[in-house]
Amino acid sequence: MDYQAKLSAPFGMLGIRCDMQRLLGIDFLPASEKPQEPHSAFARRVCAQLLNYFENPDVPFSIPLDAGGTVHQKKVWQAMLAIPRGQTRTYGGMAFELHSCAQAVGQACGANPIPIIIPCHRVVSKSGLGGFAKHVSGELLDIKRWLLAHEQR
Repeated sequence: MDYQAKLSAPFGMLGIRCDMQRLLGIDFLPASEKPQEPHSAFARRVCAQLLNYFENPDVPFSIPLDAGGTVHQKKVWQAMLAIPRGQTRTYGGMAFELHSCAQAVGQACGANPIPIIIPCHRVVSKSGLGGFAKHVSGELLDIKRWLLAHEQR
């Protein structure tokens, strides 16, 4: 995968995919990956905003996004963007609001190509944490825990 930057985050390494004007994706990379300086002014802007967020979760993102996705996924991602920092919604609650089902909301969360900025970590199951980035255990759940704790400041 070609990244326009690889950014060291408090919980590991992030791969930044963008064109000259829009963020296309953020990937969670193995900790063994080496940082990579941004290849463009826009990639520098993305990295700067992410670093600001890691310092202060109240700093808003103002990056043009191009997440792609189906009509349903876009609807779920828009709903996630409306969840205030420090709050969560359940898959079922979002499904009710969107006239969908919890499984479809969970699938849209797992398909989110721009985690952190489109805050899929703020969607949890009614009985606990739920999944994150198509995983239900392991390192990625630790990242979800970190993000939620970070936003509780």
